[in-house]
Amino acid sequence: MNAIRIMAALLLVAMATPGWAHGIWFAQRAGRLALVYGEGAEDVEVFSRRERITALQAFDAAGRPVTVQTVPAEPMLFVSADGAAAVLATTMDNGHWSRLPSGKWMAGTKDTVPGATTTGRYLKYGTHLLALPAGEMGPVAGMAFQIVAVGKRFPQRSGEVLTLRVLHEGRPLPGVEVWPDLVNDPDGASVRTDADGLASVSVRNQGLNVIRAEYVARGDGDGKVDLVEHFATLSFVLKPPAD
Repeated sequence: MNAIRIMAALLLVAMATPGWAHGIWFAQRAGRLALVYGEGAEDVEVFSRRERITALQAFDAAGRPVTVQTVPAEPMLFVSADGAAAVLATTMDNGHWSRLPSGKWMAGTKDTVPGATTTGRYLKYGTHLLALPAGEMGPVAGMAFQIVAVGKRFPQRSGEVLTLRVLHEGRPLPGVEVWPDLVNDPDGASVRTDADGLASVSVRNQGLNVIRAEYVARGDGDGKVDLVEHFATLSFVLKPPAD
């Protein structure tokens, strides 16, 4: 049954994704924490897209909510969080996009884009570890699609193995592709989650790491939307080794 589910998802991916299928993550920009929208070396202007950010949360090391807000400063979208914040989580609804026979993509669903062959809704999720967890991460409540680090010890050095669980609506999701490095090697080899939604990757960088996972679900039954693409990242920074 899982094999059938995976094959169906692969068919949806093949027909679906626009060329600008970017993700969101958090990273330092000019000494401040920013919300980044892009893929690989491409860092797309996010200021004009700030209204698409539908959720932004912060939690301390015990999982308690703390205050956080965006600080727009064109062309960037910075983030200011309580000093106790250990985890940030955000969601971006990038809306509906339809593909024309020419290959061009236009905003809208099939009923608003005449001649469209495929319509998708594109949702982005980002979780960032401001402080590396002492043990297994808890999932972010209410986040529809997310990557959660599991295991008793979080890696401290590049090359160490990090075990992850991918969740959809709070449940482990098998057969999902996970890429270790969205920023430096976005087209690199991926791994798939097992029957328990688990996958292991080698931590790529002694610095910023942005791990990516994608899941494509079928759209609604009225034919206006063929698929819903969920694109999640888990980002964190490993400090340089001590001298």
